[in-house]
This record gives sequence, structure tokens and C-alpha cells, in this order.
Amino acid sequence: MAFFAISRSRPLTLLSSTDLVAENERLEVERAQLEQALRSHAIVDQAIGAVVVLGQIPPEEAWRALRDVSQRTNIKLRTVAEHVMAFAQGTDLPEPERIELQRTISRYTAWKQT
Repeated sequence: MAFFAISRSRPLTLLSSTDLVAENERLEVERAQLEQALRSHAIVDQAIGAVVVLGQIPPEEAWRALRDVSQRTNIKLRTVAEHVMAFAQGTDLPEPERIELQRTISRYTAWKQT
């Protein structure tokens, strides 16, 4: 038995049940990746808000600050964001990230004053 299925990779092609199973598995992986991306985006957005409050800087600069900390400490942005959110809730920020975040916020506040 064969089915027609609409697929991004193979639009309107004849697929066997084996092909349909493979396509379903591919779509499940893609769905899981999209869910992870949404969760990451949400935590980064929350961390931007925390940096806005902590550093008294605009959201665009808070985004750049998080990105700078991530790049300079070689720690994934999502991980930096998770650590900033934990810090905002009362835990310690890991020292390399704390030092770099202080430096970065100082740079952005110094630029704002000039």
C-alpha cells in the first residue's frame, strides 16, 4: 500500500509505509528541536530582563551583554542565561560569568554616560 504525503523535503511524492514512518520520525525530531529552541528563547528573554534591572541598561544592550559574556567565557548563551536567572533568584553566579558580566555592564553604562 502506498500513500501520498506532503513533505517539506519531498513535496507530494508517493511514500511507502516505511517512508511514512521515517518521515514521522524526522518530524518528531524536528518538533523536539523546535520545543528546545522555544524554551531556550524564553530563558534568554527572561535573563535579558534580569540584566536590564541589574545593570540599568536598555534591553538591546542587555542582549549584547549576555552575548558578550557567553562569547568571552566560552559558555553557551542558554547556560549563561540560566545562571543569570538563578542569580536573580538568589544563588551565586559562577565567578567567570560574574566577572565578565560586571565588566560588560560597566562598559555599557560607561558608553551611556558619554
